[in-house]
Amino acid sequence: MNDEQRPFGFWTATAMVIGGMIGAGIFVLPSQMARFGWTGIVAWIIGGAAALIIARVLAAVAEARPNEPGLIAVIGEVLGPVPGVLVGWGAWVSYWVANAYLALTAVRYAGSIWPLLIESPVRQALYASAIVAILSALNMVSLRGSGRFQVATTILKLLPLAAVLMILAWLTAQGGAAFTTQQHPPFVMSDLFAATTLAFVAIIGFESASIAAQRVRNPERNIPRATMLGVALTCVIYIAVCSGIVFILPQSQVAASTAPVALFVSHFWGSWAGDAVALFAVISVVGCLNVWVLMQSEVPLALVRAQLLPEWVGRTNRHDIAAAPLVIGSSLTVVLLLLASWRSGAALMDFMLTLTAVTGVWVYAFACMTALKLNVRRGLAIVGLLFSLGIFYGAGAEAVLLSFPLLLAALPLYWLATRSPVTTAKSSAAVAGPPE
Repeated sequence: MNDEQRPFGFWTATAMVIGGMIGAGIFVLPSQMARFGWTGIVAWIIGGAAALIIARVLAAVAEARPNEPGLIAVIGEVLGPVPGVLVGWGAWVSYWVANAYLALTAVRYAGSIWPLLIESPVRQALYASAIVAILSALNMVSLRGSGRFQVATTILKLLPLAAVLMILAWLTAQGGAAFTTQQHPPFVMSDLFAATTLAFVAIIGFESASIAAQRVRNPERNIPRATMLGVALTCVIYIAVCSGIVFILPQSQVAASTAPVALFVSHFWGSWAGDAVALFAVISVVGCLNVWVLMQSEVPLALVRAQLLPEWVGRTNRHDIAAAPLVIGSSLTVVLLLLASWRSGAALMDFMLTLTAVTGVWVYAFACMTALKLNVRRGLAIVGLLFSLGIFYGAGAEAVLLSFPLLLAALPLYWLATRSPVTTAKSSAAVAGPPE
């Protein structure tokens, strides 16, 4: 591949990791974690440590197979084609479903500043669809432009979180008395599992650089570094921001707030800060949405280049973008948004989100099994696999069981791939990047 086909360097790959993790969740998560008190602190530490462990496993898998077109292709090459196709298909479905939620969240945050955007559910759906269409067009015509957009939005999305960290640093410099003025629930062992599941689900999304390995220059070097740095930085920010907000403000206020970050910043800097945080929240969500729109193309393309799907699925345009799965995925996102605008549509979106919530964890579980078979980072892979199984348990039997039909829906496409010749050759020349 040339520089146009591998436009992402270390910093862009890092921005993809951070951008895939930091979306809407951090701007509402303190409200969900407030009831756990000190248990939440321990849960964040466990969830962050687990994320770092799994991230290191993903990095090891990328290092072991640098010439594969992405993590899903490695899973298919090592564990067999069926697991690769199932996990890849599940990931692709989860992206366009999650994109509906992200786009709608962006419009609702913007509506707190410009109420005209959210006057009716239909209007919300139309504006959200416009965001999806614009980002889809960007990712259809320029990988380099998409990467630059990702770097810019990642920098901007960190600003409101940096504001929280600045306030926390100032309070600490004042002697830290503010941290002890509020009463919060003590550590409760029986709540730890639920709190850890909630924390980890908010962290997932750090596999983006590994999945898009075919777009990263020098992947065996840049993907491990970008993944570890992105996960470490994001986990530190999450732990500090979420715990700081929960322990500074009264628990009842945080738990009742729909915008706890804005509540915290406006508490110290004035009401103007609420609108500023809402604007940056929109940027944060759009940046996360950009990552997953790109993944709608990259996952099927990697599966085709690994000869796991029919060639027509990943046929590329002149910009080396697999246009069909990107357009189909974004179109399904728009359909889901329009359905969600109906009176009973919200229940449909909740159902789809529940159905796909465990898909990211399936990717981690299969990646850990891949590492075990490759005999790389075996100890960490075992820990990561056990943790993934624990998250499945925490997510509930319904979500896990319903995910099986979703994954199995990919088998007809795999059957077509095995019944028809694949013209896209899987060779090192097709997937290897230029020397640094």
